[in-house]
Amino acid sequence: MVTARDVEVGGRVLRVHDSGSGGDAPALVWHHGSPQTGALLEPVLAAAARRDLRVVSYGRPSCGGSTPSPGRDVASAAGDVAAVADALGLSRLAVVGASGGGPHALACAALLPDRVLGAVSLAGPAPFTADFPWYEGMADEGPLRAARRGRDARARYVEHDRFDESSFVDTDWAALAGRWAPLGEDVGRAAAEGPDGLVDDDVALAAPWGFDVARVGCPVLLVHGGRDRVVPPSHSDWLLRRCPRAELWVRPRDGHVAVLDALPVALDWLREVSGA
Repeated sequence: MVTARDVEVGGRVLRVHDSGSGGDAPALVWHHGSPQTGALLEPVLAAAARRDLRVVSYGRPSCGGSTPSPGRDVASAAGDVAAVADALGLSRLAVVGASGGGPHALACAALLPDRVLGAVSLAGPAPFTADFPWYEGMADEGPLRAARRGRDARARYVEHDRFDESSFVDTDWAALAGRWAPLGEDVGRAAAEGPDGLVDDDVALAAPWGFDVARVGCPVLLVHGGRDRVVPPSHSDWLLRRCPRAELWVRPRDGHVAVLDALPVALDWLREVSGA
């Protein structure tokens, strides 16, 4: 039974979701994509339950009932997760992030080294850098280009922004029509709340993250679809070269959503490296 509760963090509130069950393995912290509410999705719950993992998630500021945190960066996720872990009495963690959640998972791995034993990024972006063509391969680079110009520019862009359906390939649409339908439903709920969470996420991703990925000392698994047109696989290639203990799994037929089907085997990897 998933429960939801509010956790106070420095005068703010984070809406936290907790499966409340699991064995002796580290608790799994799920970092949602964008726009999403942070609610736990059935495919995530099912994969975790089969591996006897307790899974916890939370809405990032301005998402799913969590209060805003103006100017937040990616690194701030580590402080939020530490507060959630303290409130729930969790000392050992494993972190998984999907899409825009990937960098937030890496932030926890870098900045909470005494707690985080392993990290997985599914279709996550790399920090903005001149080291490689960051936008190349994106079907719709407009939102992130606007985010590079700051929050006001990204907020103005959202007024006329429309999702480019060519961002998803056939396997993505099939996943959303079937096993990952709960993700699409949650995106709809997040969109109904307004654009602030999406805008703040994009600005944080396109700005300096507030930490160096080279500081991630735990094992890291990067999983990417070879056909991803939202976050091209070159982003995981870049991260692979800079995270000291990273490995990369490329799924050639997958796009941005279909790659989530790798979650069960990624959790097997995570249990192994975390010593569970």
